Parts: sequence; structure tokens; C-alpha cells
Amino acid sequence: MTIKFTVSSGAPARARVDAVAVGLYSGRRRGSSAAALPASALAALEAAGFKGEVGDSAVLPGDGASAPALIVIGLGDRSKLDADAVRRVGAALARRARTRKAVATAVLDDVSDAVGIGEAAPAFAEGIVLGGYQYLKYKSEPKRSSLASVVVLGSGGARLTSALRAGAANAEAVNAARDLVNEPAAGLSPAAFAAEAQRVARRSGLKCSVYSGAQLERLRLHGTITVGMGSERSPRFVRLEYAPPGARSTLAMIGKGVVFDSGGLSLKTSAGMEQMKTDMSGAAAVLSAMSALGSTGVRTRVVGYIPLVENMPSGSAYRLGDVIRYRNGKTVEVMNTDAEGRLILADALALAADDGADAMIDLATLTGACMVALGLQVAGLMGNHQGWIDQVRDAAARSGEKVWPLPLPPEYRRLLDSEIADMKNVGGQYGGALTAGLFLQEFVSGVPWVHLDIAGPARAESDNGINVKGGSGFGVRTLLELAQGFRKPGRR
Repeated sequence: MTIKFTVSSGAPARARVDAVAVGLYSGRRRGSSAAALPASALAALEAAGFKGEVGDSAVLPGDGASAPALIVIGLGDRSKLDADAVRRVGAALARRARTRKAVATAVLDDVSDAVGIGEAAPAFAEGIVLGGYQYLKYKSEPKRSSLASVVVLGSGGARLTSALRAGAANAEAVNAARDLVNEPAAGLSPAAFAAEAQRVARRSGLKCSVYSGAQLERLRLHGTITVGMGSERSPRFVRLEYAPPGARSTLAMIGKGVVFDSGGLSLKTSAGMEQMKTDMSGAAAVLSAMSALGSTGVRTRVVGYIPLVENMPSGSAYRLGDVIRYRNGKTVEVMNTDAEGRLILADALALAADDGADAMIDLATLTGACMVALGLQVAGLMGNHQGWIDQVRDAAARSGEKVWPLPLPPEYRRLLDSEIADMKNVGGQYGGALTAGLFLQEFVSGVPWVHLDIAGPARAESDNGINVKGGSGFGVRTLLELAQGFRKPGRR
């Protein structure tokens, strides 16, 4: 359900809503939105265990005049308020307000002094839309959220309305990625994903090309062809282009699109396959981010590259010991068919470099090793150009998505040496996230490049903050922030 955001300078009673949300800081200290909250209400909240921490929420009976209910949201420590906390405040409100159709709130007045309204308003709207997300397609008796309208009380008029709607648009792009990631693999073949990309392109004013069969051969996209050989559902390669008038630089966005990963002949365990429908999270992030470029006013030309395969075992599947020759001339000996993501990303990186990208970023649920190093909420960041690394890291910080830099040690490159080819697709027992990054670096041809290993944060294991259990849409907000502020990095 789409949530409508409006701004009103009137009192809650005039907003025609069925609930009013107010904020309390840590220790149940009143924010300005809760200035009229009586001591009896504070006592009731204390008895209920409400402390005012970010994410706390409670409902108090209304008086029947201005609203039938009062939703109280924790704001946390006022001195520690930032945009990320504001997002979580919005998410807590969305969850608590699921049975209400319309809510009015002046909570932004409580946080704008610390964060700034220009940063707080979009973050608040993002939090509400992200926290209210539901994937109900396969529920026989879905319990849908009723929340359809949020009235923000205060001044600001058109500028505040625009900021709220911009935040909501970003979050809707994230939710579109979540829908794709949550879709069972049976309903999302490479061809079905490509068809969805075409629909998105038509709606968003993007140019879309879909390559298959002989077209893949002509483009020498042999990694994609090879990995896809084991499945009855043949591979596709999607190229999307956003080209605003006057654009002077080109950013390439690349997303790993393994619609299901069985491991191929290097077969995963049953438990290891349970969530492998999410192995196209990078592809979903790129497609969804590109869908919002026009509506967010991005002035940079952006080209998206999405290799799409299903990695399955069969009589036609690729084997250990096979050698792939890539369009840039590099040859790769396959020593593990479950290290397939890097094999298809290599195609996209080489093509983007040949197409003349000024900078590249790829997103991939690539390695369990990165999850071991950084856990489930932080993506690993690697790259070949410090200025570009810093630009991506800053964009992620502004968007509220957590990344952490990892090295690409040159001395580890020898771990990829092959007896018969230029390199292998795996580098041994240790440092798997780093050797995967070093493998990808072989295909960027010196173009400034960053690799985000999103294996951990691509899926949320529980409802927490802005996340809802399932696909998280991680990376969409970083990509949008990066495109909006893109600065062409110098070549090394």
C-alpha cells in the first residue's frame, strides 16, 4: 500500500485522522509534540515499561474528540539523534499504526533541531514506508496494514512536502527490490526478471536491452553462458540506460542476478539452499535504484548491467576444471561451481569498462566469508581507487546503510593462480571475500571500481528497525545517494 504524506499547519483535530503520534525522549521526557501529555499518561507508560528508547512505542486511549488513540513513539537520547535514528522512529510509528488509516504527528518538531529538517523529513518518511512494508502475495488470509495517510503537523509547506515525498520515493524503490528478492525462485526465472526489467524501464523512461542465446555469444558474455548451462531456464543479460540531457559522466551499476543458486555440481546442502532465491539481491537493488533516477532528478548518465542465471546441476551443467575465456581475453579455470557469482559479474564489469564507464560499482551476495567477517548487517566494501571508495562510503553513510572497507592485498593474488589458465575462480580456505574481490578486479581495466559484498545485509532475519524479515533491499538507498551526488573520479 502506498502511503500519502501531507503537511498541515493546523491542530490534530482539524487533520481528520484516527490517531495522533507524539514523541518522548529517553526517560520519558516530553518532546514538544508531547507537551500536553498529562502526568497520568506518563505514569501509565512507566508502568507499561515504556522507556523512550528509539523503537519503543505504545498506544494510549484517546479522548474521542481530537483522536480515538494516542501513539507514543520513543525518540531515544536527544544528544544522539541522527538521520538513522529518525528512520527508526518512522518505522516504529508505521508498525504501531498498522490498524489506523490516517495518523497525524508533529514528531519532526522534536527531531529537526538536532538533525535539521532537510535531513530529518526524508529520513522520517523513509522509515515509515520501510517499516510498514509487507510481502503478502502468498498469504491466504493476509493481515494488511491499514495505514494510508500521514499528516505531518508544522510549517514548511511545499518544501517539507517535497522532502517527505522524496524520502517516500526512495523507500518505495527499496520495497520494489524487496518484492523481487522475496519472490520464490519458481516465479522469477532469468526471463521473468528480464521481462520485469522491461516493464520497469517503460514506466521509468529507461532504455532497456535484453540479451539471450546467440546475442550473448556475440557479446562474448561467456561467464553468463557457462553458469546458466545447467538450468532448463536459459540465461539473460539486461542492460539499462538512464541518459538525462546534458549528462557529462557515466556511472555503471552492476548487480549479481543468480535467481536461484543450488551450487551447481558443487552442490549446496539443503539448509544452504533455503534462502538462495535471494542470490539476485544485487540485481534487484540495481533495477530498483535505476527506476527512481528520473523521479529524484539525477543528472548523471547511469548504465545498469544485470547478468541473470540459474545455477543448477544437470547433465549439461558446467564442470570443475572447465575454462572460460572472457571478452577481455582473461581465462578462468572453474574449481568450484558454487563460486558462480564472480563468473557472471566478470562479464558485466568487462562490458561496462568497454562501454566507457567513468566509474563502476557492483553489488553482490558474493561470499559467506564476508558474513563471517562483518556479520549480517554490514556490507564489505573493496575497490581500486581511494577517491571512489570514499565517495561510495560517504553515500552509504548518508543513506543509513552500513558498509566497512576491506583490503585487496596484492600478495593474495597468487592464491588465484591456475595451472592451466590465467586464474582460478576460488583462492583457498581463507580470506574468501578478499580473493573474490581480487578476482573481480581483473576485469575492470583500470576504471575506478568499488565492490560491495552484501551477502549479510541483503536479508533481514527479523523485524528490526526499518527492516522487515526477508529481503531488505540493501544497496538501493546507497545507489540513489551515490547517483545524486556523483563526482567523476580521476583515473589512477
